[in-house]
Amino acid sequence: AALGAGFSDKTPAHTVTMACISSNQAMTTGVGMIAAGQCDVVVAGGVELMSDVPIRHSRKMRKTMLTLNRAKTLGQKLSLISKIRPDYFAPELPAVAEFSTSETMGHSADRLAAAFGISRLEQDEYALRSHTLAKKAQDEGLLQDVVPFKVPGKDTVTKDNGIRPSSMEQMGKLKPAFVKPYGTVTAANSSFLTDGASAILIMSEEKALAMGYKPKAYLRDFVYVSQDPKDQLLLGPTYATPKVLEKAGLSLSDIDVFEFHEAFAGQILANLKAMDSDWFAQNYMGRKSKVGAPPLDKFNTWGGSLSLGHPFGATGCRLVITAAHRLKKEGGQYGLVAACAAGGQVMVLCCSLFPR
Repeated sequence: AALGAGFSDKTPAHTVTMACISSNQAMTTGVGMIAAGQCDVVVAGGVELMSDVPIRHSRKMRKTMLTLNRAKTLGQKLSLISKIRPDYFAPELPAVAEFSTSETMGHSADRLAAAFGISRLEQDEYALRSHTLAKKAQDEGLLQDVVPFKVPGKDTVTKDNGIRPSSMEQMGKLKPAFVKPYGTVTAANSSFLTDGASAILIMSEEKALAMGYKPKAYLRDFVYVSQDPKDQLLLGPTYATPKVLEKAGLSLSDIDVFEFHEAFAGQILANLKAMDSDWFAQNYMGRKSKVGAPPLDKFNTWGGSLSLGHPFGATGCRLVITAAHRLKKEGGQYGLVAACAAGGQVMVLCCSLFPR
C-alpha cells in the first residue's frame, strides 16, 4: 500500500486489520511508535474496496487445489481431479458477519434494538437525521479534506455520493433486511458499504512545529475494550466511554464534540440508552452509576456513517478528522470518537484543541 501510494522504498510500513476500527488501530499504533522513539512522523490510514471484494473458492475446492499442486505424477493429478464434485465450485460469498458467531451484524443490530425496545420509527428518524445533517454540512462546505478521485472509465468523484435525505414515508416502505418479516433494521437505517480511503498525518508537537505544520488536534488518550461478541457486539462505545474519560481526567460534560460510528441507527440508539441507564451500568459494567448519554446537539452533527457510508478500513480516520474540524468550527476543546468492530471490540479516542 505504501509503495503504491508513492512512498519511498526506504520508508518502512506495515498493515493492521481490525475490521471497522482498522484505521483507528493504525493511528494509535503510530502514536505508540512515536512515543517509543521509533518514528518521528507517521502516516496512518485505511482503504476499503467494497466494489471488488475477493471471493474465495469453497474450502473443499481449496484443499483439492493445494493437494493437486503437490501431486508429482500425472496419475496422482488425474485421481485428484476425478474427485472434484459440482458443489466444490460453489464460491464462499462475502458477508459482513461476526467470525465467532457466524451471525451477520445486521442480525446483531436487530436483536440489540429489540432488547432495548427501539422501534422502527425511532431508527428511521435517526437515519433521516444523519442524512439531513450530512447534506447540510456538505452544502455549507464543512466536509473538508476530500480528495477528488478519477474512477477508471467513469467521472471523477469529488464528494461523498451516498448522502440522500429521503422522507419517513419512503423509508417506511422498505422491508426488513435481516430478520424477516418482523425485524426493524432496513437498508435505510443501516450504514451502506462503499469504496473509500482515508489517511492522517501524525507526529509530536515539536516535530510538527519544526516542519512548519500547525496541528489540527492533539490525541489526549485512547482506550480499547472488548465484550461479548454475541449479545453485546455493538455496545462497545457504552463500555469504553467512561474508561477513556477517567483516563483523560474528564467528564461527559467536558466533551464539546462527539463522533460515533453509525453502523446502524438501532446500534447508536441502543448505546445512547445503555449509557443513560444506571441499571445497565450496575448490572453489566460493574459501575455504581451511568456515564450519561451524549446530548444530540453535540452528537454527529455533520452526519455519520449512515449517510456518508462505511468503508471499513477508512471510517476511523474520517471520524477523527471530522471531530477535529468540528472542534475548530464550533470553538470546542475536547472531542470524543468511538467506533465498534467485529469481535465485540471498540476504540474510543479523546482528542483536543490547544489552546482553546
